Amino acid sequence: MYSAAILTGGRASRFAGHDKSALIVDGRPILERQIAELAQITSDILLVGGPPPARPVHGARHVADRVPGCGPLGGLHAALTEALGDATIVVACDMPYISAAFVRYLLALTGGADGVVPRTEDGYHPLCAAYTRACIEPIARRLADGRLKMTDLFDDLRMRIVTAEEIDAFGDCRRLLANVNTPAEYSSIEANKI
Repeated sequence: MYSAAILTGGRASRFAGHDKSALIVDGRPILERQIAELAQITSDILLVGGPPPARPVHGARHVADRVPGCGPLGGLHAALTEALGDATIVVACDMPYISAAFVRYLLALTGGADGVVPRTEDGYHPLCAAYTRACIEPIARRLADGRLKMTDLFDDLRMRIVTAEEIDAFGDCRRLLANVNTPAEYSSIEANKI
């Protein structure tokens, strides 16, 4: 069984603290788009970090960070600890174009690795990646030591790197991995420039 986790606990400091998962892309909130895609893979969808939603989100359960204030690595730890599946796809809440087919591909590659991460010319994409339970202890050690950089975790794991060429089999890798960090990026997505 697989699980899926959407990391919602970021401060969105480059977006004036706005809830990026609520941004409308192609007529739908990003979070709604993500849940629709992830629900094709699993019924175990977690919203990780941040305060619980004001209203329950259909098809997802809220999970608090177990080690607060540790950024995405803390969110990954909470996700893997609470997930029901042996492997979990972890995505940032500001990625409107993830697809079920691409996510399924990443999860399928976890059979021979602790983690599966896309890498493009922009570098690694650790917040659109698949991780197994084998990652929990290495993450816990890093959290205890205050070593919070996501990509440094890869030194402790058996990683499978997914290339841009592999990603392009599921659509334009720039679009699949696009995220909304700033108002300018949101405007670019809204103008369909990605």
